[in-house]
Parts: sequence; structure tokens; C-alpha cells
Amino acid sequence: MANEGFFARLMNLWRGLWSGWIGRKEESNPEAVYESAIQERLNQYESLKKAVAGIVYLRNKLASELEQKNKELASLQEQVMVAVDKGEDEVALILIEKKDDLEAEISRLKGELEHTKIEAEEAKRSLVDFQGEIERLRREKEQALARLATLEARRAIMRQLDRMSPEADMRALENVRQRIDKLSAEIEANKETQDRSLQDKIKEIRKESRMASAKAQLEEIKKMREAQTAPKVEKTI
Repeated sequence: MANEGFFARLMNLWRGLWSGWIGRKEESNPEAVYESAIQERLNQYESLKKAVAGIVYLRNKLASELEQKNKELASLQEQVMVAVDKGEDEVALILIEKKDDLEAEISRLKGELEHTKIEAEEAKRSLVDFQGEIERLRREKEQALARLATLEARRAIMRQLDRMSPEADMRALENVRQRIDKLSAEIEANKETQDRSLQDKIKEIRKESRMASAKAQLEEIKKMREAQTAPKVEKTI
């Protein structure tokens, strides 16, 4: 069969051409690349469907023609027998020649029909495979875009980490620590100052309280002494 495997070869050729084409496309928009490839695949699928439809039509046409020729052959065979029974040898010879030609035509039609049937089955299988290729390409698109997004995110993180200096991070961290320590020391110093001021005030109050008490006692002692040293006045009757 000259055309056997034609559709399989066509699909392999298309795969090779598509691989080269997609390899030359720019990487700036991967989704557009996949969409373009899928659309091209759909266009090829539509063309293949038309080809398959043509082969199926030819197969059906040959089958119908073969059926008609077989009916004609059966009719000629009957006519030959009638001519022989009637002794019409010349007519019988003409009918036999026509029968032989018709048998040759039927043999040719059978060969063409058999070949066309094989082509039609192969074409239908190729059509199904082609449809499967489109679905696989769509799934590949979803998976590839998701993986690409993940890889680009990881690359962005790695680039950001590369730009960050560990020494700069440590210096920034040390500055934060120093700020915390300074603020803590400032609060502690304020607290100590406030505590000393309060203690001094308490001491001052206690000192003043003791002084006031001492003065009061001194006054009492003076009064007692004055009373004791004062001259006694005799009472007159």
C-alpha cells in the first residue's frame, strides 16, 4: 500500500516542525506560545477531519459502486444462460465478453475498496490521536505555566537574597540591639533618679519633723525650769 502510514508520517513531520518552531519563539510570553501552538494544532485537526471525510466518502462510493456492479454481473450471468438455452451463440459470446469485462472491473473495485477501507481506518485513528495530542498539549500548557510561575518566584527570591549582604543585616540588627539597650538604660536611669528624689524628700520631712519635736521639747523644758526657779510668794491670811 503506497499510502500506508501516511497519516502517521504526517503527524511525526508536524511534531518535528512544531518543535523547531516553538524553540524559536520568544520566551517573553509562554502562554501566548502555547495558545498559538494549540490553535495551529486545531487548524491541522480541522484539515485532517476534511481529509478523513473525503476518504470515508470515497470508501462509501466505491462500496456502492461495487454493489451495483455485482448486481449487473448477476444479471449478465442470467442473460448468458438464457442465450445459451436459446441457442443464440453470438449473443451469448457478446454477453460473456461483457461479463468478463465486468468481472475485471469488479476485481479492480474490490482492490480499491479494500485499500480505501484501510486508509479510512488509519485516518480515523490518526484523527483520534490528533485530538489526544491537542488535549495533552492543553494539559501541558497548564502544568508548564504553573511550574514556570513557581520557578520564577523562586528565582526572584534567590536574586533578592543575593542582593542582601549578611554584614549589612548584622549591622542593622546590632543597631536595633543598641537602641533597645539605650532605651532600657534611659528608663532605668530615670527610675533611679526619681527614687533618689523621693528618698531625699522623705529624709527632709523626717528631719524637719524631728527638729520640730526637739523644739517643742525644748520649750517644755524651759517652762519647767522657769517654774522651778521662780521665787515663792507667801500667802497672807
